[in-house]
Amino acid sequence: MKLLKLLSVILVFQSAFSYTEAQSLQTPGNNQVNLSLIKSEDYSMTWYALKDTSKIEMAKIDTKILKTGTRINVTTTVKMKNMPDWTDETAVAFPGLAPVKHSSFNTQREMLLDFGKKNRVTGYYLDKIQNKKTEISEETNGKFFDSNFYPQLIRWLPLKENYTVEIALFDYNPKSAIGVIKAYITGTRKGTLNNKPVWIVSATDDISEKKAISTYYMDVDTRDVLKQEIDMGTRKMVMERL
Repeated sequence: MKLLKLLSVILVFQSAFSYTEAQSLQTPGNNQVNLSLIKSEDYSMTWYALKDTSKIEMAKIDTKILKTGTRINVTTTVKMKNMPDWTDETAVAFPGLAPVKHSSFNTQREMLLDFGKKNRVTGYYLDKIQNKKTEISEETNGKFFDSNFYPQLIRWLPLKENYTVEIALFDYNPKSAIGVIKAYITGTRKGTLNNKPVWIVSATDDISEKKAISTYYMDVDTRDVLKQEIDMGTRKMVMERL
């Protein structure tokens, strides 16, 4: 009888642990996002490369979020000096946050992803440098967010001290990981920036093979991103809100 009771306790513990693990993976329809934090907004940031003690301005980044009753559109435009704009646009369903479409256009490539078909992502990838077009038809399993959407998604999670979580993503890049991967919030703590209370959130992802660490400084009340630091080993960058 004692052995049976012990086995029962172990099984209950394993079941609870598995449930906790499953809940920690954020997916459309199964996440901790506070939908009331999502709103239409426009904001701009300046992107700098850091070298020793110098900050070298690289570009201005304009972000526009348009929220309707059924959809959220996030458009990001990178404005570099003496170069055409780089534009990325992501559309996700609201309130479920499942991806709908993702387009990306810059001087090096074009990409269009359509998430409309069940368990399949279709579209194309055009490498402008090599003049090579690849048709995309990727079979997928499970639910996921668009990889271009997750930096915004982080803002709307229930941040608290030592908060960590995993986020299921789909990313397409012919030179690295393709398919369903993950992003990771590895640490959260309270701090201050310019005398303003902020959440300081560290994140990485499988896109960079966990080699790039992004640190977000978010206004505690509005969740506005005031600053983002990117550490890629020898390369360091920072984006600051205008």
